[in-house]
Amino acid sequence: MILTGDIGGTKTNLACFSVENGKLNRGPVKSYASKQYSSLTLILKSFQQEMSAEIDMAAFGIAGPVVNGRCNATNLPWVVDAKDIASAFGLKRAELINDLEATAYGTLRLQESDKLMLNAGMQQPRGAIAVIAAGTGLGEGGLVWTGSRYQALPSEGGHTDFAPRNEMEIELLRFLLKKYKRVSYERVISGMGIENLYRFFQTQVGYTEPAWLANDIASGDSAAAISSAGIAGKDEACAKAMDLFVSLYAAEAANLGLKLLSTGGLFIGGGIAPKILPLLQQSTFIDSFTSKGRLSGVLKNMPVHVILNDTIALYGAAHYALTMNE
Repeated sequence: MILTGDIGGTKTNLACFSVENGKLNRGPVKSYASKQYSSLTLILKSFQQEMSAEIDMAAFGIAGPVVNGRCNATNLPWVVDAKDIASAFGLKRAELINDLEATAYGTLRLQESDKLMLNAGMQQPRGAIAVIAAGTGLGEGGLVWTGSRYQALPSEGGHTDFAPRNEMEIELLRFLLKKYKRVSYERVISGMGIENLYRFFQTQVGYTEPAWLANDIASGDSAAAISSAGIAGKDEACAKAMDLFVSLYAAEAANLGLKLLSTGGLFIGGGIAPKILPLLQQSTFIDSFTSKGRLSGVLKNMPVHVILNDTIALYGAAHYALTMNE
């Protein structure tokens, strides 16, 4: 029995997996609001009280850099240590990996119904696989073939410097430099990124924020309010923000695809993509994705899919635990 977790800045999902002939059978998923807890240990204790199965090992994917089984979470005031977890809960072993490593491993367990194709491309057997995921933050990762199996590559690529491609994006960078000392891709491709793009367009001449939108933004999830209004065409600034968001998302996905030369495919994960599928399926995404000059042909041949299974990182963590146990 494997306890798995997907630890994000907004929520932490936990589930147990049993293993039968190499097949992973997932139990119920429990979700916790991460910021309502002062540590992962408290969430695990709550989860433990609700379950009766005896756990053999645990593996968690977490949003943040993991070094020697320890992580200072990027968007949470937590320090998580795999050894401490194993000791506290009497486990034989606990593993901690980056959440995009977990998502990357999870792509190896995807069913056809778990993904939506944006670009067919020409998948190369055992080719490198890239994964990019926008949600609370922006995660990036990938898989490379070692000769016997796929090995995930840890990465904090979402925190690399944002590179504008045209005059408008240069103006966007200037706008954001008034707010941040440094502008990373996460500042434009994430939940906070959606709001940043909206505020950029809102400052331009002729845009005023309607009262209903101001109320929706103030009531809770600003990114959800802006994206919903943009998709529905109810507000011009929201629509422009989402169009630019999709274009930037595609451009950075292509950057990652080129860096890894992911001929095995590129997967788009995270919580935002499934909610904006109508926008991703329009020409803006693929046009931006393949707009790489002399390397455009490489991108046109790269398979691109959106991950629809929101528990993919849990499967990936369980897959990693099995691999480490071999």
